Amino acid sequence: MRLAVQPAPNRSRPVPLGPRSLVALALVSAVGVAAFAWPLFTDPDSQAAAHAQDAPWLFAGLLVLLVGVVGATISESGLGPKAVAMLGVLAATGAALRPIGAGTAGIEPMFFLLVLSGRILGPGFGFVLGSVTMFASALLTGGVGPWMPFQMLSMGWFAMGAGLLPGAARLRGRGELLLLAAYGFLAAFAYGMVMNLQGWPFLPPLASSIAFDPDDPLGTNLTRFLAYCLATSLGWDLGRAAVTVVLTLTLGGPVLKALRRATRRAAFETPVAFEPRRGSEAPHETQVTYEPGP
Repeated sequence: MRLAVQPAPNRSRPVPLGPRSLVALALVSAVGVAAFAWPLFTDPDSQAAAHAQDAPWLFAGLLVLLVGVVGATISESGLGPKAVAMLGVLAATGAALRPIGAGTAGIEPMFFLLVLSGRILGPGFGFVLGSVTMFASALLTGGVGPWMPFQMLSMGWFAMGAGLLPGAARLRGRGELLLLAAYGFLAAFAYGMVMNLQGWPFLPPLASSIAFDPDDPLGTNLTRFLAYCLATSLGWDLGRAAVTVVLTLTLGGPVLKALRRATRRAAFETPVAFEPRRGSEAPHETQVTYEPGP
């Protein structure tokens, strides 16, 4: 048997996004934005407001289905067996890291790993990884409820954003670490605010002056929401952001190198072709050719 290897062309993303994957991501993101923000734009006398207590469950079920559709679409267009294996390893690692900070404000090393993984493997892989990691960690920690699909979507956005950062093909070294640390810092706060928005509109309006009031205008409710975030989750968000920055700057270099080495060795975009051996008619004699992807 003869082995012929033709190296694949240099690609900036080992798991590319096809047109269908982009459409699926755009649709699930649009539905996700509606699921988080619909109470802010609903008339208090409308039928939608009358079913406000049912809405989180309905959107939770819908988001689970849509995230599954996105994962299947991306898998069909770019996730081969090697990428799925790496997805499983990274998701298991992230899920195992989450309980480390259980009960301690803001110590969540899982976010650091997702930032680096999204950076190396691209936005599509990052979205699937973030969603799968949050699902696995919820099962591991017992955090299963109507909030879990919202966490899966938010974490998918978090990791996907790292894959959309500029300079993926050329930025290396200290500059890349600073970019990832800055992104991790801001995205950690954004994640906390988005998850606050999932539950804040359903607090009893008379319970606090910072609770959502459907009779107030949008600007007033946004002011209340900001006050709610500062009063309830600032400590968690600041701790999450600080841990992400520290781990990115201290461990980011070796982890990025390991992820890049793993993607090169996996050769995600290098298909294998089995062809009859030239000059031989024996059916058992074949040559294996690695050909560049399309």
